[in-house]
Amino acid sequence: MKFELKTENENYSQSFAYLFKTFLIIVLIIISFDIGLKLGMISKYYQIKYKCRLLSVEKSTSNFKNLSKISKLKSKQRIWEFCREFVE
Repeated sequence: MKFELKTENENYSQSFAYLFKTFLIIVLIIISFDIGLKLGMISKYYQIKYKCRLLSVEKSTSNFKNLSKISKLKSKQRIWEFCREFVE
């Protein structure tokens, strides 16, 4: 006849491992969202910079429309003032 004694140490280590994995996954998700947002901001900055330089060379209405969509500015005068910072 065998007599086995189960200990609680295995349950604690399994629950700790599960908790650690869950925490790690949440941290990775938060970091990936943060990186995605920062890359979006960087790409928007370079897109505005490119469109402003393009506007300084070629003053077409399509360039004004593109910059108006990106920068949320409506008047051409404000777009010009906004682009002066990028085209120096």
